[in-house]
Amino acid sequence: QVQLVESGGGLVQAGGSLRVSCAASGHTFSSYVMGWFRQAPGKEREFVAAISRGGTSTSYADSVKGRFTISRDNTKNTVYLQMNSLKPEDTGVYYCAADRNIGRGSYPLQSEYDYWGQGTQVTVSS
Repeated sequence: QVQLVESGGGLVQAGGSLRVSCAASGHTFSSYVMGWFRQAPGKEREFVAAISRGGTSTSYADSVKGRFTISRDNTKNTVYLQMNSLKPEDTGVYYCAADRNIGRGSYPLQSEYDYWGQGTQVTVSS
């Protein structure tokens, strides 16, 4: 089992940058595929990005490609989401998620992830 704690959210102006982090407990962090999802007010939670166990493979939603970068440090049990050129529509609660058995084709599927953090708020002002 793994516990996830997000941090680094906040208020930023459009065009700015922010990095959110997700720290995982446990000794088998490198066994988990890690994903980031977000939920805007009044909308359903959506996929943002995911990264493979070793960090060599990533996947992004079309809406964030070229602006966001997901990375991980398995020595620190942490996954990051670097967000650049932020837009007001990027506003929402950002959640990290983890799963040991997910295949790359299923990275965007929320139902495939067994573990979730509590979320961190990101607000982008226009």
